Amino acid sequence: MSSDPWGRVDETGTVYVRTADGEKVVGSWQAGSPDEALAYFERKYEGLVVEIGLLEKRVRTTDLSSKDAMAAIDHLREQVDAHHTVGDLDALRGRLDKLVELVDKRREERKAQRARQSEEARQAKEALVVEAEELAQSDQWRAAGERLRALVDTWKGLPRLDRKSDDELWHRFSHARSAFSKRRKQHFAQLDAQREDARRIKEQLVAEAEALSGSTDWGPTAARYRDLMAQWKAAGRAQREHEEELWNRFRGAQDVFFAARSSVFAERDAEQAENLKLKEELAGEAEKLLPITDLKAARAAFRAINERWEAIGHVPRDARPKVEGRMHTVERAIQEAEEAEWRRTNPEARARAAGLTGQLQAAVDKLKGQIEQARAQGNTAKAEKLERELEGRQALLDQALKGLQEFGG
Repeated sequence: MSSDPWGRVDETGTVYVRTADGEKVVGSWQAGSPDEALAYFERKYEGLVVEIGLLEKRVRTTDLSSKDAMAAIDHLREQVDAHHTVGDLDALRGRLDKLVELVDKRREERKAQRARQSEEARQAKEALVVEAEELAQSDQWRAAGERLRALVDTWKGLPRLDRKSDDELWHRFSHARSAFSKRRKQHFAQLDAQREDARRIKEQLVAEAEALSGSTDWGPTAARYRDLMAQWKAAGRAQREHEEELWNRFRGAQDVFFAARSSVFAERDAEQAENLKLKEELAGEAEKLLPITDLKAARAAFRAINERWEAIGHVPRDARPKVEGRMHTVERAIQEAEEAEWRRTNPEARARAAGLTGQLQAAVDKLKGQIEQARAQGNTAKAEKLERELEGRQALLDQALKGLQEFGG
């Protein structure tokens, strides 16, 4: 009989292993010596030790699932419990029990991790839904559309939740996208309609602008072009493929008209500048008539100058008041000389002036006599009142005498 600390072989060749529950039959050995039998079954034990060690490493260092780990543990435990090896089987059972504890711990950790990941995914998807629902009300069509597409990609990268929660959140998310798409479609449909209206209006404006381009009725036509431009701006934009073409035609028609007007105005401005030069010369010639010494000669000379003045065309508007003012000054001087001459030579006016002067002189003389009488009577108050009246009459008399002198009296 042969033995070691963990097993023995009896006289019949039966191999036993020692356990905490006593000896267990390992098997029968007839092919060699008892030591060879023990060595064979000890090698099988070492094989189990290696397998358990590898499984421990896999559980600790890899993402081996709990299910697969437990299946491997059960398989090894069956081999240990079968007692087909010689060695410390109780130690192997202890290692397998600890491995079960480790697998359970890893299972709980993974469960907690999955719960955290699920909650994070839920929060992430809820945030995506909230943002999508906000974007659904946006009028920033391009930016909002691009952001919604990015949210879809983000959603696809998140783990699924339980079916009910995932379906509910996806329904809200999908509804928000659909609502945005519907509003955007309606907006662009309305925009297309507005642009089509703008195209029709602008085609009419272009037609009128082109019809006016040859007009020589400068003022009213220029005003009409301003009205057309205001209508153009108010019409809004047409479709991109029409807008530029219509604008080029509209602008081209205006350019034709305003270029022709500018050419005509340039000729007119040159002519008016020359007219101004001629009128300034005539104004200078008229000013030489001042002061008026010979009314008849001055009147004849001014009439001749004015006839030449009237024969000259328009001058620039901004220069007109100054040059015409110079002529008016000379004309007023002649008119004032004529009025003075008329007053001087008018018998009726001279008679009226003389009669008025006589009446005032008589009134002044009468007041002087009354003042002397009042003072002689000692009536100072009356005398002072009459003196104030005398001052007014004397002033009128002085003025009448001056007017009478203008008549040569």
